[in-house]
Amino acid sequence: MRYVRRAMSDPTSTLDASLAEIDARFAAEFAACSDEQALRAAHAKILGRSGALTAALKEMGKLPADARKAAGQRVNALKQKVEAAFEERLQAIARAARDAELNATPFDLTLPGRVPAPRGHLHPISLVREDIFEVFKGLGFAVAHGPQVELEDYNFTKLGFPPDHPAMDMHDTFWVSPPPQAPDARVLLRTHTSNVQVREMLTNKPPLAVVSVGPCYRCDEDMTHTPMFHQMEGFMVDEHVSMAHLKGVLTAFVERLFGKRQVRFRPSYFPFVEPGVEVDMGCTFCDGAGCRVCKGTGFVEILGAGMIHPVVFEHCGIDPERYTGFAFGTGIERPAMLKYGIPDLRLMFENDVRFLAQF
Repeated sequence: MRYVRRAMSDPTSTLDASLAEIDARFAAEFAACSDEQALRAAHAKILGRSGALTAALKEMGKLPADARKAAGQRVNALKQKVEAAFEERLQAIARAARDAELNATPFDLTLPGRVPAPRGHLHPISLVREDIFEVFKGLGFAVAHGPQVELEDYNFTKLGFPPDHPAMDMHDTFWVSPPPQAPDARVLLRTHTSNVQVREMLTNKPPLAVVSVGPCYRCDEDMTHTPMFHQMEGFMVDEHVSMAHLKGVLTAFVERLFGKRQVRFRPSYFPFVEPGVEVDMGCTFCDGAGCRVCKGTGFVEILGAGMIHPVVFEHCGIDPERYTGFAFGTGIERPAMLKYGIPDLRLMFENDVRFLAQF
């Protein structure tokens, strides 16, 4: 129902008529509401910003000064009456809904659903990880894993990072508290999967061909970096291993994962290899024509690699005069971005079903 203000010459009479109309109708309107939404709508018609009682309050300024006190008391009394009726009806509706739920036909939550649940699938990072494993297993590599909480000795020192080495500045590291049984140990969340290389060379004798994929941690976050990321690390150690073997393995890896692509090697520096190289491949977005992703060059960087430094062999108890080897590594988010055309690395960590359903 709609409340109508009556036009009268006497402001006091106008106010009294409006209050009487509200008082006569609100209880029936509340009683007619069958749910909370309807009840709150009826309540707003009376006490809302444009409600009937709110409009009546605005007429107070037109009353004679000596009549305002009494009129205000009548308005407040009606307001309290409306509020009390509203709360009572609100509780009654809640009780009725609860009773209906309790008295409804029981159902068995353990019964199987009538509509089959949609079948899920692997995350794009997991898909690329499995593809990488399949490629390297086909090339004769074994799969190994290592701890994510690591000792500084395995993460840095045995890889040629002495405490004062300038390369240490390249790693923003998450350090963690040492265990009670080794209070002097320096413990961290691994910054790369190269700790697997050290552990494998310490426990096994050459020839070795190993690949590992797993989470790593660095204080870094932007469109192409996250504090936690996944890295792929691989290495081969044997007599007479050369840069030619490295180029052959990585060229085969790129072709098997991305299809026929041009591959190039650029000199670079990494503290645990000598010489070191950056490996680029033809851009998957523009097929080498030049675009925003490859900065117009036609190539995108895919991984870093090089010949294992003799110091690493010495730290791991392997004779550098007899054995040589190569190592390579990359974050697997980057291959996932290139393989699936993902523009922002952070999308892979936000768990948005709209994004994940595309794979």
